[in-house]
Amino acid sequence: MEFNLASSNIYEVNIRQYTNDGTLLAFMKHLPRLKDMDVEILWLMPIYPIGTKNRKGNLGSYYSIANFKDVNESFGTKNDFKLLIKTAHEFGFKIILDWVANHAAWDNNWTTTNSDFFIKDEQNNFVSPFDWEDVIQIDHANTQQQAAMIDAMRYWVSEFNIDGFRADMAHLTPLQFWKNARTEIEKVKPNLIWLAETEDFEYAKVFDITYTWEWMHESEKLCNQQKSLNESVQVLKNYKSIFPSNHYRMFFTSNHDENSWTATEYQKYGVYANAMAVFSFLYQSVPLIYSGQELPNLKQLAFFEKDEIDWNKQIELHDFYKILLNIRKNNKALFENPTIVFDEIAIQNQLLCYTISNEENSILVCINFGKLNSNYTINNLIGNNTDLFTGRKMYLHHSYYFNEAPGSFLVLQQIIPS
Repeated sequence: MEFNLASSNIYEVNIRQYTNDGTLLAFMKHLPRLKDMDVEILWLMPIYPIGTKNRKGNLGSYYSIANFKDVNESFGTKNDFKLLIKTAHEFGFKIILDWVANHAAWDNNWTTTNSDFFIKDEQNNFVSPFDWEDVIQIDHANTQQQAAMIDAMRYWVSEFNIDGFRADMAHLTPLQFWKNARTEIEKVKPNLIWLAETEDFEYAKVFDITYTWEWMHESEKLCNQQKSLNESVQVLKNYKSIFPSNHYRMFFTSNHDENSWTATEYQKYGVYANAMAVFSFLYQSVPLIYSGQELPNLKQLAFFEKDEIDWNKQIELHDFYKILLNIRKNNKALFENPTIVFDEIAIQNQLLCYTISNEENSILVCINFGKLNSNYTINNLIGNNTDLFTGRKMYLHHSYYFNEAPGSFLVLQQIIPS
């Protein structure tokens, strides 16, 4: 089947923590399982050498990069990476690399060859952005630096045949850089995937996909009864009014930042965790799964130390995510000119109920975000309906009575008569 970004999904790979070996080749053994789960895009967290000067912890941050054109030797070799790319492509995956254009390690190779690539203080010392003491700030006004950075990105496309980039804190680097980068790099390989960690709508002019940080924070407050569902849904409505209709948003319940620095999805969302995943996948989204969520992984992974994911346990949510990914791939209502309609009365009762539809079919999603069992009648469901999680088919004459516990969900596919 031809790749379609609109119906696709992203799986974030933390190479260091993924296996006991923590290598590219050890991760490669998981490709058949991820293929069976219907994962399509593999986002690899930074695979580059990590700086030693001012390093945090024993292993340092993946985002403190010592050389933008090399592979971290603890992960493997360049040939290992080429084999991973080749094998992943044979399975049908796309591979995107994490890219950090705003800062680099204190001992990045450019600090000796091109020290003017970095901002310096009055004493001619490198400076860190914010309180990120293990990295130094790149000088975005230096056109030679910008050209060198684009050249480094081009290197991974031309030499390794990767399929795109995830831009770390994209809005900290001028938009013009990203415009130039995409123009130049796609001369080598067109139609790359460009994911930006930002909610700045201006960056939607360059990137295919942007983050939904605001929704993630808002939904956490919702699940902890700090916000009403009506207030939270307003964030979704604002997104629709701000971002272009042909731009994709990445919804998620966890990622490397959230897991390591805030909490797991179960600590954040409690009984609503899996329901939040249902929403993330069955909205207008290119959704994300973070390494180990399919287990589920119930611990926060250390960021600067070795802290591997335990794959010896039963992978309990493999089928749960497989169903969600299958629904996304096979229901065009989710990605071909979708119209989203919220049930405003249900929302007032802390029940997120919405239909997402096009001319051919319609999907109804209902999630109970209340503290008690829902007690709600969903109307206007005349005709053939299929519960996409159980496979149960039903003909409804008008309505469906939804009486489920907090965190429960219903996903119905409605066949629109021709």
